[in-house]
Amino acid sequence: MSKIYQNLIYPIAKRTVDIAAALVGISLLGPVMLVILIARKMERPTRVIFFQTRIGKNGKLFKLCKFSSMTTTTDEEERKYFRKLEKDNPKLMEEYRRSNFKFKDDPRITRVGKFIRRFSIDELPQFFNVLRGEMSLVGPRAYKPDELEHQRKTYPDCEPDIAALLMIKPGVTGLWQVSGRSELDFPQRVKLDAAYARRISLLEDFRIIIKTPFVMLGGRGAY
Repeated sequence: MSKIYQNLIYPIAKRTVDIAAALVGISLLGPVMLVILIARKMERPTRVIFFQTRIGKNGKLFKLCKFSSMTTTTDEEERKYFRKLEKDNPKLMEEYRRSNFKFKDDPRITRVGKFIRRFSIDELPQFFNVLRGEMSLVGPRAYKPDELEHQRKTYPDCEPDIAALLMIKPGVTGLWQVSGRSELDFPQRVKLDAAYARRISLLEDFRIIIKTPFVMLGGRGAY
């Protein structure tokens, strides 16, 4: 029964929930997304929607869709920024890597960007990634290729957990997101995501979904 559940019942049920939830989310939150789109457009970014390369199920690369919240709005602009930072301020670049590839007060974040990041509104376009089958509503964090490569070298003991979380689709929300987000270091984060991936459960998915709005409104660990 366990194998039938894991190989047949769970995947079909999860995909059905994903599609239904994404359609409902887009329908209900469409006006919010429109307001954010207009607000970001007024800041005159290069792009309002940011398509960033991330690692998906089984290591397959895909373009994650987000509202841009920074002055850098493409993969290439971001690479140029960090190449320059590596050259001009290697100490700050190393601090960025140690801080889970994030700056707490990133100078690239705009006024609107700071607001939408605090409440995770920038993640809403990922509903379209869910419809495309690249992501699930609930799952592990989707890592950037350079980020995961660096963390693998820094934390080799985490390799079994990394392998486990890459066996399933990344999620719009997940266990690590409702457990502290950026307040957690990389080993803590992948341990949570690997545990989720190993015990796949629709009941846990619903528990995480219920917790997510409260975490978003609280803004804990978001920057």
